[in-house]
Amino acid sequence: MEIRHLEYFTEVARQLSFTKAASTLHVSQPSISKSIKQIEEELGVPLFYRSKQLELTDAGHAVLINAKKVLQAFDNMTDELSDITAIKKGQIKIGIPPIIGAAFFSKLISRFKELYPSVTILLTEVGSKKIKQGVEDGSLDVGMVCNLPVQKANFEILPVIKDPLMLIVHADHHLSRLNKVTLSDLEKEPFIMYREDFTLHDRIIEACSKYGYYPNIVCQSSQKDFMIEMVEAKLGVALLPDKVVMSIQNPFITALQITNSEVSLELGLIWKKDKYLSFAVREFIKLAHPIDET
Repeated sequence: MEIRHLEYFTEVARQLSFTKAASTLHVSQPSISKSIKQIEEELGVPLFYRSKQLELTDAGHAVLINAKKVLQAFDNMTDELSDITAIKKGQIKIGIPPIIGAAFFSKLISRFKELYPSVTILLTEVGSKKIKQGVEDGSLDVGMVCNLPVQKANFEILPVIKDPLMLIVHADHHLSRLNKVTLSDLEKEPFIMYREDFTLHDRIIEACSKYGYYPNIVCQSSQKDFMIEMVEAKLGVALLPDKVVMSIQNPFITALQITNSEVSLELGLIWKKDKYLSFAVREFIKLAHPIDET
């Protein structure tokens, strides 16, 4: 049994499709089918029910659990050998939520590139929930996630920033005359919200529920600039992190503090437990705490 056979089997088990697995791995479907057949013959058990919908057998589930462990150990070995032969080179795959943008991240990236110009940084903008998935499945090395804690059993966690949310409204809005508001003042307001794959989406709903209402969500987005534009168009109000709000230079937008609310953007860096970390990733983690934005 070869490592590539386990890679093929794991991908088929993930996709539950020989065709999709072949496309993802850029190999022919017959090659994958042949490899799976070889594993089944070697182990003496069927790994899949081959009906209209491909499905793992009980033996297939058991093999999948152990195959992932073997592939993880193999990846750790190759990553460590790569470090030995290519110190201070390589790449880092980082996931960041679009809502944080440059306000939280630019100085860290700039500082790291000054120290390690030969390291390539690959940024992926997705919500915190997808970042956790990416770190878990290895498609990301580290991720900046919103609103800790995350599942500590699977991740190492480095808290980085805690930034309170502020309310933004159009300058003509009736709340713009106030200096501060509470979440109870927003019960009848239309909300421009984060998408559901953002942890803050759930946190804001939970906070509003403590005041006895569910927010009237009229628009959801992953992009802070779009959310600001929707507020400028008088379509609703939005809750954004303080550092983001302070960077807004728009005469039609008014920012207000929110009192009696514990909802904040909590940023933390996560990486997978028991996974070998390359030199580049280890150095990035060292620089990430604390992030100085002053």
